Amino acid sequence: MIFDGFAHQIPDLDPSETQEWLDSLQGVVDIHGGNRATYLLMRLLEQARANGVGFPATVSTPYVNTIPADREPEFPGDNDLERRIRAYIRWNAAAMVIRANAESDGIGGHLSTFASSASLYEVGFNHFFRGKDNFVAATDTTPSANHGDFVYFQGHASPGIYSRAFLEGRLTEDQLDHFRMETAGRGLSSYPHPRLMPDFWEFPTVSMGIGPINSIYQARFLRYAHQRGLADTSNSRVWAFLGDGECDEPESLGAISIAAREGLDNLVFVINCNLQRLDGPVRGNGKVIQEFEAVFRGAGWNVIKVVWGSKWDELIAADTEGVLLNRMGQAVDGEFQKYATESGAYIREHFFGTDPRLLAMVAHLSDDDLRNLPRGGHDYHKLYAAYQAAIQTNGAPTVILAKTIKGWTLGPEIEARNSTHQIKKMNKEQLLVMRDRLRLHEEIPESALDDGHPPYYRPAPGSPAYEYLMERRRQLGGAVPRRVVRNTPLPMPADGAFGDFLQGSRGRSVSTTMAFAVMLRNLLRDPDMGKYVVPIIPDEARTFGMDALFGEVGIYAPFGQKYEPVDAGMTLSYREDKAGQILEEGITEAGSMASFTAAGTAYANIATPMLPFYIFYSMFGFQRIGDLAWAFGDARGKGFLLGATAGRTTLNGEGLQHEDGHSPILGSTIPNLMVYDPAFAYEVALILQDGVRRMYRDDEQIWYYLTLYNENYAMPAMPEGAADGVLQGIYKFSDAPASGATPRRHATIFFSGSAWSATEEAQRLLANNFDVAATLYSVTSYKKLRDDAQGIDRHNRLHPEEPARTSIIRDVLAGIDGPIVAVTDFMKLVPDQIAPWVDQPFVVLGTDGYGRSDTRPALRRHFETDAAHIVVAVLSGLVTTGDAKPEEVAAAIAHFGIDPDTIDPLWA
Repeated sequence: MIFDGFAHQIPDLDPSETQEWLDSLQGVVDIHGGNRATYLLMRLLEQARANGVGFPATVSTPYVNTIPADREPEFPGDNDLERRIRAYIRWNAAAMVIRANAESDGIGGHLSTFASSASLYEVGFNHFFRGKDNFVAATDTTPSANHGDFVYFQGHASPGIYSRAFLEGRLTEDQLDHFRMETAGRGLSSYPHPRLMPDFWEFPTVSMGIGPINSIYQARFLRYAHQRGLADTSNSRVWAFLGDGECDEPESLGAISIAAREGLDNLVFVINCNLQRLDGPVRGNGKVIQEFEAVFRGAGWNVIKVVWGSKWDELIAADTEGVLLNRMGQAVDGEFQKYATESGAYIREHFFGTDPRLLAMVAHLSDDDLRNLPRGGHDYHKLYAAYQAAIQTNGAPTVILAKTIKGWTLGPEIEARNSTHQIKKMNKEQLLVMRDRLRLHEEIPESALDDGHPPYYRPAPGSPAYEYLMERRRQLGGAVPRRVVRNTPLPMPADGAFGDFLQGSRGRSVSTTMAFAVMLRNLLRDPDMGKYVVPIIPDEARTFGMDALFGEVGIYAPFGQKYEPVDAGMTLSYREDKAGQILEEGITEAGSMASFTAAGTAYANIATPMLPFYIFYSMFGFQRIGDLAWAFGDARGKGFLLGATAGRTTLNGEGLQHEDGHSPILGSTIPNLMVYDPAFAYEVALILQDGVRRMYRDDEQIWYYLTLYNENYAMPAMPEGAADGVLQGIYKFSDAPASGATPRRHATIFFSGSAWSATEEAQRLLANNFDVAATLYSVTSYKKLRDDAQGIDRHNRLHPEEPARTSIIRDVLAGIDGPIVAVTDFMKLVPDQIAPWVDQPFVVLGTDGYGRSDTRPALRRHFETDAAHIVVAVLSGLVTTGDAKPEEVAAAIAHFGIDPDTIDPLWA
């Protein structure tokens, strides 16, 4: 085997010396075995690193704790009091779920996740997690500081976090009794949801994988804000708690390389390795901790394993021949899960009984002693040592791999069982076992468990446990989690940033993407708000015509630019800078969305209102980041998503996988997302201007999605009086063109985005050739019209004695005669959103089906959205109203060369 090619590509300066070293190693293997050889090699590598001798990093170490017992720091806390506090929190966390499910069968909740991770959290709460009470507001010369730590709690562990808040007096017993019962306004959300508990939770972490990737980019954004002088985040650390099964999600581990690449030593992952997913073992046939160690070490992280508890130290120290170390490495996770459910006798036979020397090592231990040999993730001293080492690490992020038992302390019928994740209830006998394990005999009498509603317990103010609990949080800066919004106003942009676009492009052909790029540049140059703008681009700036910004405001790079770019000295030079403003993310929509989340919630997290613009290839953007987008809304984020190269026929050459026909539909699923599909530069300008005002001056909890097209055309000036309609979702764009005769038939055409050009041509054809006067309306937001109409209907239904209100779309339609044809470059479902409120004949033309490559005219003919099909649709609608005959429609079909028997593009 060639290790890395290095030793085989340079001359051996002293072959005799080399052979002596190789012979010595072989002698160790022959006499003392492989374990001794491994030990010596590892000591040599340690010495080499100490002397600055470079060597490829090893990605795996033996299955033992990274920090030896003799190097553990002294534990600074009160062992007894902290154990009692953990017991109270464990008890209340379980009681909350059990009481909720006794009250309402099937309400759900989780007992076992927090049971396995209580020590992981409590060592943080008592010694590491910093709160926000020491916040320092910004001045004219210094940014805000002391923002506390950012803790991403594992969602299934939420009962434990509520339980601690209850002990601290932040939550009441009534609130605990309404866990997962929120509609009355006093309950607790199932998981961390800032949308539902805006003063408590900071970060949504369920769905799986959302917390890890968001935490990485949050840590990066803290550095970005600090290096740009916007906020002093030097004392803030990001802690992300996740499960070993959660790491199967691509988002969990997919971005870990960026954390190492940018040296994010303000980031700590704590992975709860209880070896179980929801259904069964995580790596039953393998060793997930060893796998994670290799993955994270290979990515450049500092890895700290906490595998064995303190009671193993004596056995490990006695393992002079390495047989215990070898057995620890041999046993797979499925075996360790079974050991957690079996007796000490079983463990003696099946774990230690594989070698007589192992049996001799534990001969002095009883079966109960073997049964109670702890895992490292339940050992408070081992965890404290790991956390302390993590915060002292410089230059790299840290991951702590803590081995635990799922359902720990819940009793033998629940601990480590495959079904433990689904267990929501406990009977009296099981509760007594848990009570005894937690040593709560005095606090929880047996009689209190008779009715199936285990009581909560909170130490009284003034008691040693209560005072210790509260003092630790006072020393660390206050309660965690706690979401604090310190309203710092975002300066409004000068009118010139948008006003010029109201006059159109004055005959020059541009796309809405190009127009947006100019608006963004204007915002970046604004003397008051420019520094708060965060452009986020996933490696498509040149595609979107935004590469001029590279040289102007720079690309954020934590270590600056260490090379001379090939385009140095040119106008569009690729410039990286420590204080760069652009987040050039590379090809990662998920990572870009995580940056968007960090920037869009900065107004709350670091008291600095940021205005992020995340522009992406529309097809690859929304459908890839739907889960992260939903979490952004949950997190009460603010900002603009821009789906560039939008539409199914405008990005004509790219074909099936690139042409977006559905992002407005995906966006419409998010309640507080304002979805717009603008056709013209002035529409984009008005929407952006209004969005900045609503989000940052009026503090509305909304955010925006705009489509942007790459099709160039002369942008018209804004029609008089159209501004309100642009924002409300619909306005009249143009009346039918004047003609010599008065037309006897009338129709209306709705268009959005790039579909306007075909509708304008159809309007002319209808007037000149078919005696039809067609009025054009621009519909900028079908979602807004639908939301408004539904809200009005609801109000009228619930207020039957009040005068009925009318919706925006009803008001517009009240003055319309004849059929309505709606044309979109997206699926027909987009205009269909308003169909219930349209009483006129309503025909929708859209681009349902897979995309394909061709010219724009060919694609629009294929999807039946070109001018010819619009004319046919209008005539067909007139047949419905009795103002046209079927023969006229057939004649038009023949005139335009339309094949009526061609396959429906939905299935083509």
